[in-house]
Amino acid sequence: MNVDSIKSVGVMGGGVMGGGIAQTFIARGYSTIVRDLNDDLIAKTRASMVEGRFGLNGSVERGKMSAEERDAAVARLSFTTDVGDLRDCDLVVEAVPENLDLKKSVWSELDRLVKQDAIFATNTSGFAIGDLNKSVARRDRFVGFHWFSPAFIMKIIEVIHAPETSRETLDTMLELTRRLGKTPITVKDAPGKYGFVANRIYFAMVAEARRVLEEGVASEEDINTAMRLGFNWPAGPLEMVAGARKGWQ
Repeated sequence: MNVDSIKSVGVMGGGVMGGGIAQTFIARGYSTIVRDLNDDLIAKTRASMVEGRFGLNGSVERGKMSAEERDAAVARLSFTTDVGDLRDCDLVVEAVPENLDLKKSVWSELDRLVKQDAIFATNTSGFAIGDLNKSVARRDRFVGFHWFSPAFIMKIIEVIHAPETSRETLDTMLELTRRLGKTPITVKDAPGKYGFVANRIYFAMVAEARRVLEEGVASEEDINTAMRLGFNWPAGPLEMVAGARKGWQ
């Protein structure tokens, strides 16, 4: 499947990440269906996508899109509690909680239901793609697709390929990422390593900052100040930890 063949997108799992991913797709012209567990979760996701801090209404208020463009985007959005409603999607993006067994179970179910030429993309933060793709028969059409939060705002997406991922699938997802207004980086799967590129470097940086703090070399405030002013980081490493807990990553 090439990028021009992708017309319909399914997002498995709503919430902060799934909603932000779906919001990006509908804003860029793709018909998108979000599947979640119950109507209450669906209502929360929809409210966040439209009325939340990074929602479509805010984009209109900031002049990033017109009211007509927002309404057209919302018209391309639908929700369901029935996973079978994703069967005709050209691309399925999984955004369920970061639990390996859960993700494997979800992909196994989707593989039985969704049309065979569809591409599968997992928004894992770091699980090996070579582990997750064992749950499906279409291993050549299975990739990592790691977004950062808030998904509608953050520009970078890590596109991770396992040895089984076909070149066509990788190229399709890289071009799709660009069409979504994002910047892709290509990442080679590394079994046994968690975090791909950005998170692996982030984890190492935070670990060293904590060691500096524990050794009494500098205070938490001074460590953060050193990196903000010395390297022009938007936030210090120990501030980033607090931010990540609130959903930055």
